[in-house]
Amino acid sequence: MAYALTAEDVFLQIKEMPEKERVKLFTLVVNNAFRDQENYSHEEVFGHLKTELFSAEEAANYLEISLPTLRRLVQSQRLKPKQIIGRSQLFSATDLKQIKKQIKKTL
Repeated sequence: MAYALTAEDVFLQIKEMPEKERVKLFTLVVNNAFRDQENYSHEEVFGHLKTELFSAEEAANYLEISLPTLRRLVQSQRLKPKQIIGRSQLFSATDLKQIKKQIKKTL
């Protein structure tokens, strides 16, 4: 029966390494772990989000604003929900991206 290290074993060994060795290890991991993987474009990774709808909470997180601030944007009609289901408002990624650009310009 062969002995295999567990993730916990490896973690404990890494914790015991001198700092310089930990830095070397993580540099090796970063530089080599995904070398065989394809380089995906932004569109390939996030393209599907163009058609997704975001809840109010997700929209506020994306815009980096509070939920009350998001509600004020809706009340002032600077941002319009793409769809309303019951009391839930859903927002399009395209609209959110446009608003985010406007917010960044004012900062």
